[in-house]
Amino acid sequence: MTDLIDTTEMYLRTILDLEEEGIVPLRARIAERLEHSGPTVSQTVARMERDGLLVLTSDRRLEFTDSGRELAVQVMRKHRLAERLLSDVIGLEWQYIHEEACRWEHVMSERVERRLVEILQSPVESPYGNPIPGLDQLGVVFDEEPPVPTKITLRQAAEADPAGSSSQLWILKRLAESIQMEPEVLEQLLEAGLRPGGAVRLRGVNQAYVMLQVLLGSEEDVEVELPLEVAQHLFVEHAAAS
Repeated sequence: MTDLIDTTEMYLRTILDLEEEGIVPLRARIAERLEHSGPTVSQTVARMERDGLLVLTSDRRLEFTDSGRELAVQVMRKHRLAERLLSDVIGLEWQYIHEEACRWEHVMSERVERRLVEILQSPVESPYGNPIPGLDQLGVVFDEEPPVPTKITLRQAAEADPAGSSSQLWILKRLAESIQMEPEVLEQLLEAGLRPGGAVRLRGVNQAYVMLQVLLGSEEDVEVELPLEVAQHLFVEHAAAS
């Protein structure tokens, strides 16, 4: 995959990922997410600073310049449009869509993006529930502003109700980009009925797992034990707010 990867674009999208997940963009977080060494990340970030894409603040936070954010949004938009094409038209399995789109995002022209918007009928979300940014730059007009993505994780919701005493219904809205890189985990989520739009009730939490009831509509509901490290990458919203 590395022969089709643009390192600058990959770093820009990763920083945008972190922002979207409510994580402070630091060089250490990029190193963790991309499994790059500290010196490699520092060198790449320094080069991107010189190119006018990023600013390293006094508290070590990475911030986009205007041109850096514009480019990051373009890369993310290409990535998520590619995901929708792979899902909706090509029919690639859910657990492999993200990895494949990581290749496509670096070689897609704006002409192709505009055609995809037409073919896919102006999609606003990826197959993982994440918003497709910058669609207005392709001429897409919305009747109303898209909702702000939730930043409440399933883990946070469970730890706020550790006994699972509430009957509150939660809707799974989106999956963090970080977990999309793990096909085995995605396959397990799919088998458990945990996809964006799915409804769950919390049944409790311990030091290792969140206990859930996954509501499957006409089918029998499923009881699931979800590892905390997975639950922290799933974003949810109260059913009443959806």
